[in-house]
Amino acid sequence: MTIIDVNEADFETEVVQRSAEVPVVVDFWASWCAPCRQLGPTLERAAQTRDGKVVLAKVDTDLNPSLAQRYGVQGIPAVKAFVDGEIAAEFVGAQPPSQVEAFFDGLVPSETQLLLEAGDEASLRKIIDNEPGNLDANLALAQMHYRNGDPDGALERLRNVSGNFRADGLAARIELERDGDRPRVREAFEKLDEGELEEGLDLLLEQLAESDLDDDERERIRKAVVAVLDELGADHPLARESRRRLAAALY
Repeated sequence: MTIIDVNEADFETEVVQRSAEVPVVVDFWASWCAPCRQLGPTLERAAQTRDGKVVLAKVDTDLNPSLAQRYGVQGIPAVKAFVDGEIAAEFVGAQPPSQVEAFFDGLVPSETQLLLEAGDEASLRKIIDNEPGNLDANLALAQMHYRNGDPDGALERLRNVSGNFRADGLAARIELERDGDRPRVREAFEKLDEGELEEGLDLLLEQLAESDLDDDERERIRKAVVAVLDELGADHPLARESRRRLAAALY
């Protein structure tokens, strides 16, 4: 069974020993706990979609206080993943579905995650058949269309994921390249493609200071810069300095 109720009498067998064969995620919960009721169905869906490759064990802390004490449960819902008899990962409190999926993916990748890792067009389209709004699959397909010389196909795919920094950045790049009257912008993208991130960002930020930019061009360049910064991550030194320069150029 994918989802089981466990208690103090069978915890050792159903969780600790079983975790030597398959990861067991333990949901410490109580019937009076509203966040527990919110999180429970999300955990159950995540377990069920993994076809028995992970077990979800539910422990009512009111009925099994010694288990809660043994494993240091101070707030609920508390979720602990057991692998080979030991706690391998855990979190406390209700989490959004994306975070729960990421937690389970760390134990047993979902079919979607496996298809994303495959990364070929057929795998990506299979994801979208089941999840039309899947961000990662749509963005990967859009990038594939773009690299294959099909900007229209890329833009069509990106309409499914607007509002994402990298998706908006790719759409902005396509529109800027389509205009074709900013050679320095094109040079910036070439630098970025070659891995020369600092040089590419410098060129884009310099273009933002040009007085003859119209509002649409300025916004597209801004989106292209933000996409690169998002990919670098908030703590990257180049991202920190570039954010400062971006703000100065815009405001």
